[in-house]
Amino acid sequence: MKLTLLLSIVFLFGFNSEISAQENTEMKTKSDFWNHVQFGGGLGLGVGNGYADIMVAPSAIYNFNQYVSAGLGVQYNYVKQRDLYKANMYGGSVVALFNPIEELQISTELEQLRVNRTFNDSFGSDSQDFWNTALFVGAGYRNENVTIGIRYNVLHKDRDNIYAEPFMPFVRIFF
Repeated sequence: MKLTLLLSIVFLFGFNSEISAQENTEMKTKSDFWNHVQFGGGLGLGVGNGYADIMVAPSAIYNFNQYVSAGLGVQYNYVKQRDLYKANMYGGSVVALFNPIEELQISTELEQLRVNRTFNDSFGSDSQDFWNTALFVGAGYRNENVTIGIRYNVLHKDRDNIYAEPFMPFVRIFF
């Protein structure tokens, strides 16, 4: 009897008294995903004598490390030249950024825009509705969260494109 009582006491007090059911480790470790995300984009406004150009292009990137980032963007652009031209362009883009050194940023961006435009002249009007794809490769000088550079549209066609030139300067800001 004494041996059974002794074994019962050792058994009860010999194990950890803390009992827990299935422990959720996901709840205990907080994700640092949002610490790697930066938001930014572009705003544009051009107005003149009968001319208006309004552009809004927010974007977000995820910094995988100090050298590589990737993200998504959306864009809306409204252009109007009184009595001649009117266009609505909207769509999205995927961007990849590479920073081999702190001051240099190399980028690639695939942009897909839906274009609805109307031309008016003395011969009448002509409406067009199409998708425009651009693939930009660029490089710029980077100072903290601001990059100033130039990019080249490798898919540029002189006759069938919304961009007049294949080279385009850019300013990219992410917070």
